[in-house]
Amino acid sequence: MNILTYKDYQGVFAYDPEADIFHGDVINLTDVITFQGRSIDELKQALADSVEDYLAFCKAEDRSPDKPYSGRFNLRVDQDLHRKIAAEAATEGKSLNQWFVENLRELVS
Repeated sequence: MNILTYKDYQGVFAYDPEADIFHGDVINLTDVITFQGRSIDELKQALADSVEDYLAFCKAEDRSPDKPYSGRFNLRVDQDLHRKIAAEAATEGKSLNQWFVENLRELVS
């Protein structure tokens, strides 16, 4: 997957050989933001322009723009795993949330 980032907004893109153009979409939003360009430099600029247009539109409409990530997500696990994780967190003197955050950081570092 090809990804570009501008102001924490991530865009995925692909090349269309028939049209001879790169095209992309900003991901992880409710709203739709697209961008395109004939080169990677044009594509980067198009992403920036599209995000800025989106932010300006939201401001003009007096509404908050979608944020790519809220910092919150739900996780469902079976009861046995939940019990084991809770016991591990308690043994370490940590909340379940703190335990998860620390362990997830280690996984992606």
